[in-house]
Amino acid sequence: MGGGAAHPGHGHGAGGGPLDVWLPALALLVCAAAYPLAVRRARRRNPAQGWPATRSMSFAAGLVLLAVALLPPLAPFAHRDFRGHMAQHLLLGMYAALALVLAAPVTLLLRALPPHRGRRLTTVLRSRPARLLAHPVTALLLTTGGLVLLYFTPLYDTVMGRPGGHWLTHAHFLLSGWLFAHVIAGPDPAPVRPGVPARLVVLGAAIAAHATIAQLMYGGFWVEVHAPIAEVQGGAEIMYYGGDVAELLLAAALVTTWRPVRTPRSAYGARLRSVRRPIGRLEEGMRDGGP
Repeated sequence: MGGGAAHPGHGHGAGGGPLDVWLPALALLVCAAAYPLAVRRARRRNPAQGWPATRSMSFAAGLVLLAVALLPPLAPFAHRDFRGHMAQHLLLGMYAALALVLAAPVTLLLRALPPHRGRRLTTVLRSRPARLLAHPVTALLLTTGGLVLLYFTPLYDTVMGRPGGHWLTHAHFLLSGWLFAHVIAGPDPAPVRPGVPARLVVLGAAIAAHATIAQLMYGGFWVEVHAPIAEVQGGAEIMYYGGDVAELLLAAALVTTWRPVRTPRSAYGARLRSVRRPIGRLEEGMRDGGP
């Protein structure tokens, strides 16, 4: 093992009390009621436009994945075993985040809100802080950089040993994962979104970073997680293989957004006429001034 290898210890602190079950369950129920209500309002405001059923199905799948990650039996297991923690990380930061992004919640909210509130939300989304936050490089740093800080510094044991620390970690996983999936393949409007080739490069960098982190963790190099070595290696395997599947799904979602630019015939005709017009004038001038 390299320097800073995993230490023989136990889980990440006590947990699994009643609040750890009821609070996420209540939050999930609120979300499960809010999304269909927003869909109903959006359809009422614009009956002809409607709302795709696939979006609603994606949101439901995201809630199911969140429930699996935050409720028993996985949640109590994650409190005492690093492998459970890593399974939560994948479910929250990759699978559930992608499903929720594909549900297009921002687009739904813009359709459900009154026009003046929708304009306010659009102004916020186009603001400079939002543009900085939604930049692919920012999203990449938040996802991969957060993993480096958490697992290769004493931050993991410090945060997990405090009441509520695991909830902060869950929030980071979910929000940073949602932001990255939104930047890469989200159907919602984004203030800054480069072309598909550039996003593929960013996704490739994230894949390489996750694989490197998992391999270093499995080998015990510079890892600062106080857990049995078998648990850390098992968590590294979950990150490596489970992350590959999630990143393939994200890549597939990105490819579906690829729309080759095609020049319509009308536009092509206009361009052709704009080229022919000066050529025609040049020919007329040559005839008038010629011998």
